[in-house]
Amino acid sequence: MEYQTITLESAEGIATVTLNRGEVMNALNGQMRAEITHAVTEAGQNARVVVITGSGRAFCSGQDLSDRASVANPDLERTLRDEYLPMLRAIANCPVPTISAVNGAAAGAGANLALAADVVIAAESAYFLQAFARIGLIPDAGGTWTLPRTMGMAKALGAALFADKITARQADDWGMIWEAVPDSDFEATWKARAAHLAGGPTQAYRLAKEAIRASWDNDFESQLNLEGKSQGACGQSRDFQEGVVAFMEKRPARFEGR
Repeated sequence: MEYQTITLESAEGIATVTLNRGEVMNALNGQMRAEITHAVTEAGQNARVVVITGSGRAFCSGQDLSDRASVANPDLERTLRDEYLPMLRAIANCPVPTISAVNGAAAGAGANLALAADVVIAAESAYFLQAFARIGLIPDAGGTWTLPRTMGMAKALGAALFADKITARQADDWGMIWEAVPDSDFEATWKARAAHLAGGPTQAYRLAKEAIRASWDNDFESQLNLEGKSQGACGQSRDFQEGVVAFMEKRPARFEGR
């Protein structure tokens, strides 16, 4: 696919997907959703970590309300099912770790796009906004699933009902994201985090993601059984052998990933 609304760059195991509609604060239209889905899916087969970030002053301002195809005669259920769900599924099910590097405003579906990644790193000047109630809608793009699991029920309901801005520092303090960092350190921080994951045990990362997500639906006994099965697979890997040898030799491990 030749991308028109995003860019995809790959280097040293890191695939960086940059939302590239800066003139509209990287608002999501149908083409961008399809391109993100394609890029994340492709990158997940080749890279060892996928980063999603934005160009310009915003990460993503949410649904493009000037997109006539989306708002003239809206079938929002169809749009969510056929366009948003594949995009969010591609991120959630990506076989390698995903990072959202939130460089600026993340509003509406843009906020929940960011939160779909495994790790969210935000510049301190960034903010998150569940803007849906301002136009008579409920949080979507996975927001009603993600918010109570990251913020707790009380904060999730307040975010949905009041539609107040949540600063990056608040999001960090509330456990909504992994970390908020000073703007001056933002790019260096997410790049260092991405490099760390790119050099890590890819299979273990994938199985850890799957097990943690499955825990919401499993009882304790089922989760222990899943852990055992996944750990058994990790124990047969060359990365485990390398990790043990490196530990004994007091040196950094050189993981092969896949």
